[in-house]
Amino acid sequence: MKLAVVGATGLVGNTMLRILEERNFVFDELFLVASSNSVGKKVLYKDKAYTIMSMADCISKKPDIALFSAGGNTSLEWAPKFADVGCTVIDNSSAWRMQKKLIVPEINAAILTENDKIIANPNCSTIQMVMVLYPLHKVYKAIRVVVSTYQSVSGTGQDAVKQMMNERKNVDGKKVYPHVIDMNALPHIDSFLENGYTKEEMKMVNETKKIMGADSLRLTATAVRIPVKGGHSESVNIEFEREFDLQDVRDILSKSEGVVVLDEPMNNVYPMPIDAEGKDEVFVGRIRRDESQLNSLNCWIVADNLRKGAATNAVQIAEYIVKNKLINH
Repeated sequence: MKLAVVGATGLVGNTMLRILEERNFVFDELFLVASSNSVGKKVLYKDKAYTIMSMADCISKKPDIALFSAGGNTSLEWAPKFADVGCTVIDNSSAWRMQKKLIVPEINAAILTENDKIIANPNCSTIQMVMVLYPLHKVYKAIRVVVSTYQSVSGTGQDAVKQMMNERKNVDGKKVYPHVIDMNALPHIDSFLENGYTKEEMKMVNETKKIMGADSLRLTATAVRIPVKGGHSESVNIEFEREFDLQDVRDILSKSEGVVVLDEPMNNVYPMPIDAEGKDEVFVGRIRRDESQLNSLNCWIVADNLRKGAATNAVQIAEYIVKNKLINH
């Protein structure tokens, strides 16, 4: 088993390496790839130093699996070249999500075959929402979803975290947002489209329908960046075709793999990003009936965006394809 991590020096790449170690992902050779500025540098994995290599050098090694977190343009250029040498690419960018199979293992890993050489990892905010939405959809059939996100700065990358921390210290530095982020909230994630929505918001709409196989689902999103270092939060309103019982909803979610119900608001128990950081589960709470509309539910969903929202989901896909012998090596 030859494993590559492309984008190994970034926030998600670093998290991928940590999760591979935590989950004891078994491989014989590990290749770490990053931008040309990083080639030749050393990165530690399980106390062993690995030298960052170039894309071309990595392809020449013919890895079996490559975990990509290097941005959309890089993925569009290089993922097919890895695939051409028989490598299965699991890509964390938005480049392939509408063209290739889009996988959350707990929901739809069964659609994968050994012919899938480029597999798309969904958007972080989409992953945590569908982990809660899909189990309920199977029972009650969701017909409309309204979601507002409260997303941490780590979703933008290391420079965004630095910007926020610099602002807290009143230090001048590189700006990645058009406004101050500390002590603020920016209703602006990714670029704006002609319809007035951002790309992030439309990703949630399109990816959710694709993952759940629910083309008729109506979904609208507002995505907001907040001054939290790690962990995304979402306020989600779901209208179902069928009536539901609140205790049944909690039971369904409690039994769903990868979901943890924290729903004792009277005791101040509800999901918060500060508690989700560093964990792989998706947390849901504030589960309550929408009293303004029939068959409708409100809930609050929180997850670590670098882990289940990105790196953990990608590693879980890799584990699935190895377990089910969907690679040839």
